[in-house]
Amino acid sequence: MSAPEPRNDEVRLSAWVHGHVQGVGFRWWTRSRALELGLTGFASNRPDGRVHVVAQGTREACEKLLELLRSGKTPGSVDKVVADWTEPDATMTGFSER
Repeated sequence: MSAPEPRNDEVRLSAWVHGHVQGVGFRWWTRSRALELGLTGFASNRPDGRVHVVAQGTREACEKLLELLRSGKTPGSVDKVVADWTEPDATMTGFSER
């Protein structure tokens, strides 16, 4: 009997994006990339200048979004992205800008 194929389980990525990321189209860009990857969630401006990105979907798609956030090819200027991984805890639909 062979080992079962690994499942690409659903995950939740919570990414705090530091840098010049407000007022430059960053949330719109993030939403577009997330929708292309089939993710649900949101991108939200925070009072301290960061953008909080929460995305749910397959681990592979979430890892790709994280790679894009860190790519240096985003609007504005990203200094650092702090990521946290958890299990999805609520059903989200679509991807919104908050």
